[in-house]
Amino acid sequence: MNKNSSNIMALAPSTSNKRETVCIFGTGDFGRALGHKLIQSGYPVVFGSRSTQAPSLIPKDAEVLSHAEAAQKAAIIIIAIQRQHYNFLTPLAEILHGKVLVDISNNLKMNEYPESNAEYLAQLVPGAKVVKAFNTVSAWALQSGTLDASRQVFVCGDNMQAKQMVMDIVRSLGLTPLDQGSLLAAREIENYPLQLFPMWKFPIFLSLGLTAFFFFYCLIYNVIYPYVQENQDFSFFIAITIANQICPTLALILLASVYLPGILAAIIQLYRGTKYRRFPDWLDKWMLCRKQLGLIALAFASLHVLYTLVTPIRSFIKWRTSSQTISQALNNETEPLDNTNAWLGDSYLALGILGFFLFVLLGITSLPSVSNSVNWREFRFVQSKLGYLSLILCTAHTLVYGGKWFLYPSSYRWYLPHAYMLALIIPCIVLVVKFVLIFPCLDKPLTRIRQGWERNPQHSE
Repeated sequence: MNKNSSNIMALAPSTSNKRETVCIFGTGDFGRALGHKLIQSGYPVVFGSRSTQAPSLIPKDAEVLSHAEAAQKAAIIIIAIQRQHYNFLTPLAEILHGKVLVDISNNLKMNEYPESNAEYLAQLVPGAKVVKAFNTVSAWALQSGTLDASRQVFVCGDNMQAKQMVMDIVRSLGLTPLDQGSLLAAREIENYPLQLFPMWKFPIFLSLGLTAFFFFYCLIYNVIYPYVQENQDFSFFIAITIANQICPTLALILLASVYLPGILAAIIQLYRGTKYRRFPDWLDKWMLCRKQLGLIALAFASLHVLYTLVTPIRSFIKWRTSSQTISQALNNETEPLDNTNAWLGDSYLALGILGFFLFVLLGITSLPSVSNSVNWREFRFVQSKLGYLSLILCTAHTLVYGGKWFLYPSSYRWYLPHAYMLALIIPCIVLVVKFVLIFPCLDKPLTRIRQGWERNPQHSE
């Protein structure tokens, strides 16, 4: 009997699912969009405004009252106004005492004020429980149902209960709350929307700088030198030939730069004998943007594949092939197949295909939807072991194709080596140093250091 009654109780509707009233101060674009989304999610909404006449754009199911009347109706009040207008809250301090104030404001530039807007709000209304949230979500995202925008909402606050109440609202709106800790994190959260691809700046600037350098380098090597020395016009090389030299060169250098900071970190840890000392700031920033470097390298490698596929249909290649055929016909001779060159050509292509396949695999596993479905050991195996294998294959691919130019003095034009020779420098350094680091005499102490062992613990910082 008791068992049956408990089942009936479990199936009975719960009255605790009733949503609490939410107050919104401000009837601007974001306030209206948020109010509409709250109403759709089942929350009673009341707007606090200087004018009690409901504007036409206000959701029809929402109530518009004065600030004081609206605040008395809700325990959670969302402040959807700019910081410079916060002064009107001071006379309402007694009414707002004990209530949860959600600051959603942003600034026009980073670190615009000495303190964050949320901390300033907490100073104006010391009796309220201030929570920072919703500032990383746009009005458009709320209006479009967050289908084409980020669902992440950063939340911070000093009162755990108040913060939990806000996070429950975030979840009910179909968004994902991310707890960032105390209100001290509000400054960083407010700076976040003002940042333009912060983790992409160094990779993009590096790739642009290398692109400009190798473009002018290849221009001198392939166009200017033949024109000056041999009076030949190869300016059309700019469209395909030079581009198809820049893309693989940058792809290989950027791929090597993904693993170079790990090599430097290992050397530093071996030298210091501890893992508890911070790396230099430049190395820390370099290691944090390795994913972005790898994705840009993959983009250049993909362009290289496309440029290579269109090579046979180029007019210059057709002309050169037909000229060779006509020359053999006029001389009544046929060049025999060179097995050595055939092996080199097929090996070059096979290494490139395998290297690009692993390169694409690395890019796929770096996507959040894929990386979240594998454990740390599997992710590390793909990114580290298969990553180095990809670097080996891509380096061998370049070495088989361009390594021969090291031996021919004619390949040095104005004492400049071919671009492919420059592309091999960093990858070869990374692979050689990595090969040395896997020796047991270095690998064992490095593993112990990364497990917490220290050579001189009394001197560690």
